Amino acid sequence: MAERLYLVAYDIRSARRWRRLYRLLQGYGSWVQLSVFQCRLSPQRHAELSGAMDTLIDHREDQVLLVDLGPVETAQVKFASFGRRYREAEVNPVVL
Repeated sequence: MAERLYLVAYDIRSARRWRRLYRLLQGYGSWVQLSVFQCRLSPQRHAELSGAMDTLIDHREDQVLLVDLGPVETAQVKFASFGRRYREAEVNPVVL
């Protein structure tokens, strides 16, 4: 299964829900900056993450953007980064 690269940005109105979503995303990707993660996901992990995020947020108040940047092998992500250096997502083992 080919992994795809995703950028996840979120605006969560409740501090409690924000912390829960932040902790969830730590298991799926790399923290880029406040409320932004970069994730390398297989189709199965994408479905798992999407379902988990859907249950955590308040659909009337919160918003999560999941931006597909393409296949990991061919994604040509170009960022203009000011301040701290930008780092690409790493592949980390997942403990179930």
